[in-house]
Amino acid sequence: MMADNRITLLGCPIDNLSVEEMVDTVEGFIGSGRPHQYIAINADKIVKMREDGAFRDIILNSDLNIVDGQPLMWVSKLFGRPVKQRYGGLDIMDALIPISGKKGYGIYFLGAREEIVKKVVEEYGQKCPDMKLAGWRNGYWTEEDEAGVVEAIKRSGADILFFAMSSPRKEKFLNKYLDKMGVSFVVGVGGAFDIIAGKTKRAPEWMQKMGIEWLFRVVQEPGRLWKRYLIGNTKFIWIVLKELANRKG
Repeated sequence: MMADNRITLLGCPIDNLSVEEMVDTVEGFIGSGRPHQYIAINADKIVKMREDGAFRDIILNSDLNIVDGQPLMWVSKLFGRPVKQRYGGLDIMDALIPISGKKGYGIYFLGAREEIVKKVVEEYGQKCPDMKLAGWRNGYWTEEDEAGVVEAIKRSGADILFFAMSSPRKEKFLNKYLDKMGVSFVVGVGGAFDIIAGKTKRAPEWMQKMGIEWLFRVVQEPGRLWKRYLIGNTKFIWIVLKELANRKG
């Protein structure tokens, strides 16, 4: 964790880094040879960390927490701790994969359906022909299969692991097996694989800036996401209002 660049926002530690600073930090992680976990922090995770003690501990002890969501950018300014830049798993993939070949960093893709993760590997293979591919696997396994999944990742010699799965399941899995996988930098990337494979689309930039990227996602996947955002966003607003009231008090 980087104390010099770490701030606290709504009780959550945030690393206030630009993309360039993030890349430098990750290279330092890889150079150390020790495992490190990244978590993208958004409104949903702020809510979940208050409802799930185990998830809260994972976030509090994560090595790299980056803001991924315009609402938190607004809140950071509101509380006088402006965050430099917001970016998520897809942005981190686009920043790290192109340099993996030059630096010799092995990349492992984990998660999503077989056809999705395979498409992700193909897409980045075309975009970055010198990418050092350590391996890939879909995100469907039983509890009995977990040890084998972890062992395969360890044997791959990967330096960076991109893991596409919903929260908080992915953070708990990565935290549980972080030391056993032997990967220097593990990244939960949420729905990034689906976007890369063309299953879903990323919200237009104007929607991202307006803080309604969530609405674009709900329209694409209403059955899976409407409850999460309707209830979650309401809870997040309430958390912000309470924090404002406490500060005024």
